Amino acid sequence: MEDFYYHDEDLNDTYDYNYEHSVCDKEAVRSFASVFLPVIYALALVVGLAGNALVVVVYASKLRLRTLTDVCILNLAISDLLLLFTLPFWAADAVHGWKLGSAACKLTSFLYSTNFSCGMLLLACISVDRYRAVAHNPSGRTGTGPRVRKQWLLVCVVLWAVASFLGLPELIFSTVKHSHHRMTCTNIYPHSMARPAKAALELLEVTLRFLLPFLVMVMCYSWVGRALSRAAGVQRDRKWRALRVLLAVVAVFLLTQLPYNVVKLIRAMDIIYNLVTDCEVSKGLDKAVQVTEGLALAHTCINPVLYAFIGSSFRGHVLKAAKHLGQRLGRHPRHVNTEPAVEIALNTCTQTQSQSGSEDQETTTFTI
Repeated sequence: MEDFYYHDEDLNDTYDYNYEHSVCDKEAVRSFASVFLPVIYALALVVGLAGNALVVVVYASKLRLRTLTDVCILNLAISDLLLLFTLPFWAADAVHGWKLGSAACKLTSFLYSTNFSCGMLLLACISVDRYRAVAHNPSGRTGTGPRVRKQWLLVCVVLWAVASFLGLPELIFSTVKHSHHRMTCTNIYPHSMARPAKAALELLEVTLRFLLPFLVMVMCYSWVGRALSRAAGVQRDRKWRALRVLLAVVAVFLLTQLPYNVVKLIRAMDIIYNLVTDCEVSKGLDKAVQVTEGLALAHTCINPVLYAFIGSSFRGHVLKAAKHLGQRLGRHPRHVNTEPAVEIALNTCTQTQSQSGSEDQETTTFTI
């Protein structure tokens, strides 16, 4: 897992800094973690598990994968679920220490890091696919032949491979260590490379998990937004609703990920330049890691809402499933009025949007 809170304040040997020949006791940080982290992890697990499991079930059983965006949304839900499944172990570690041994420590750390990275890369991939749909495919239609599906598979394999590469340090260096009367799962680096390795990994994660996906999303969605605002045959209020969704996607990513990555960047600078020399500042930085990491995990709960539930085709299948369930329970389904969708991969120059309820309609999932 991410070396959050008190795992490696001294990079390897102890949980407590030695400032000017005096020990900085981090017991208050550990006490805060034992209460705060289990609560945050439990909330993320319950909410995220429900939303992402529904996405996987619907896509796997009913909804054909018509675009790369659909494939990425399915992979995003799977990635979020794998990340969420590691949270009970970290909650138990924060309260009672690590009880499962070194192999489980390595595997859990690897899964957490890999799926955290994969989620960020998939969000960037979704934005690129939407940009391509508007820039290179004005009709809004995408092919779904064997060749195209192989390309989708290749993209997903590459993204998972990059994410796994980012998770390798956790698999290699994570181990179980006894400290403060209990065992903990933490990263232990060789003394000769502890400081440069930790700083380099922090900077690499900030770059590939945050800066790169954020810049890709901003550039792609800016272009999509401009094309959408100029599109003919679409009512102004529907354009504005679609633009608001684009803004919401970027804003949510920024609000949930920026604080965590700013703290990680500060930690990296501290490792390189020894910036933190006060005990209270060190404690505050450790707690900031805990709080901002909890905020970053909120994205696993919001992803299904932003990337699936607002899709008209996805909503249609959920409503049909609810209708069939109501019929089985002997209730008469009520008629649900739905308004036409404004699709991101829209007919930017020539056509108006068609009704969104058809199962055979080839569209991106991200619609209003």
